[in-house]
Order: sequence, then C-alpha cells, then structure tokens
Amino acid sequence: MTEHTDFIRLEPGQMAPDFSLTADDGSTLRLTDLLARGRNVIVYFYPAAMTPGCTAEACDFRDNLNRLTAAGYEVVGISKDEPSTLARFRERDHLTFPLLSDPDCAVHRAYGAYGERKLYGKVHVGTIRSTVVVGPDGHVVLARYNVRAKGHVASLLRQLGD
Repeated sequence: MTEHTDFIRLEPGQMAPDFSLTADDGSTLRLTDLLARGRNVIVYFYPAAMTPGCTAEACDFRDNLNRLTAAGYEVVGISKDEPSTLARFRERDHLTFPLLSDPDCAVHRAYGAYGERKLYGKVHVGTIRSTVVVGPDGHVVLARYNVRAKGHVASLLRQLGD
C-alpha cells in the first residue's frame, strides 16, 4: 500500500473549510448558511448510511438533538452516500437533522475525515469517523478523529461542557 502522508487534521482555532453539499431532501446546504444563524455547528462524518455503527451514531445524535439544540448547537451528518440513500436512512431511523452527500469525499478530505484507518487489523484508506465543532465565527472549536460510534454524543457533550 502506498504511504499517505498528506492527510490533514483540523485544530481548534483554525478556520473551518466552507462547504456546499446536497442534502437528503435535495436542497443545497452551506456551512456559511448554518453559521449565519449564529449557532455552533457539529459536523460529523460517518462511513456509510444504514450500517450498524453509523445507525447507532446517527440515532445517538437524534436522541440528544433537543439537548444539543438547547445548548446552541446544530448537527449535520456527512457521508459519501447519494442523497436518495440518505433520504431512506433519515426516514427509516426518524433522523431529525440534515444528512449531506459528499460523493467525491472532497469535504471529508478538507476536514481530515478521510485517510488511513485500521479495520479488522488491516489498514484501509477511507472515511474516518470524525466530528468537528465549528463556532459561529467559523473557527474550529473542537476536532475529534477516530471516534467510537456508541457513546460518542455523551463524550462530546462532556468535552463541550454541556
């Protein structure tokens, strides 16, 4: 396997890369539009809709969405899945936040959510389960990589102090 050394990681204080992606409902969602609302935005990246780990993580965000919203956060999930797949995922699991399609993984790469990861003891290149919290000013507040699907939101809330 070719060694990949160009994978980035975002750090608190850096400007978050803007994005414009197609949502599960066919609309276009931009980070700048979300930030214009004056709220923090939790951008989380997951490997594939409707898989066990990704479903557990999405439902964890869904189940904690009222708490997150009350604390000033909006949630957006991003995967490489097509919008039609994301729409089925959202409907099947009653997800109440936007799911965005990044089929070429350009936004994944810009956020450091694409690169080498271990899966069943082997190194693969693909989506790294990651969460980046962007403040209303567009700067990264928190960036977490290689997160666990289960219990992730509780851990995130502890780190954010909410």
